[in-house]
Amino acid sequence: MREYKVVVLGSGGVGKSALTVQFVTGSFIEKYDPTIEDFYRKEIEVDSSPSVLEILDTAGTEQFASMRDLYIKNGQGFILVYSLVNQQSFQDIKPMRDQIIRVKRYERVPMILVGNKVDLEGEREVSSGEGKALADEWNCPFMETSAKNKSSVDELFAEIVRQMNYASTPNGDDQCCSSCVIL
Repeated sequence: MREYKVVVLGSGGVGKSALTVQFVTGSFIEKYDPTIEDFYRKEIEVDSSPSVLEILDTAGTEQFASMRDLYIKNGQGFILVYSLVNQQSFQDIKPMRDQIIRVKRYERVPMILVGNKVDLEGEREVSSGEGKALADEWNCPFMETSAKNKSSVDELFAEIVRQMNYASTPNGDDQCCSSCVIL
């Protein structure tokens, strides 16, 4: 069974913990309690292939930003979360993606851009078009989710597994040095 390390990144209050807990336990966290670092494990079957996800739910505050390089170095797949009802969180996600590319030294890192809190449609500040355009620019999938309503939560984690499966195959597109041997 394959094991993958998934890192969930985004600003404080965007719903990183709520998405992760909803996926792992099937329950929604109503109260906001800022995370420093939480770690979860869950078995998942995607496309008839079982995997174990080790999910790192990271701090969204700048106070712990220095820890991000280590998370990124060890991560294999990344879920970049912003809140649809907070334009600033959408802006904040861009340097996080740049940091992933810098630390990994590779453009085609498995990642998904996620606009969370689609249940608050009436308060939306970031359009679907803006999210899709950024994901197209980054050449990664884009999803809108609701941790509260469990909308697209399971699909999100299934898709990051697909991205990581694809990146780990020898024929993966733009795969860098996965089967290189230096003599």
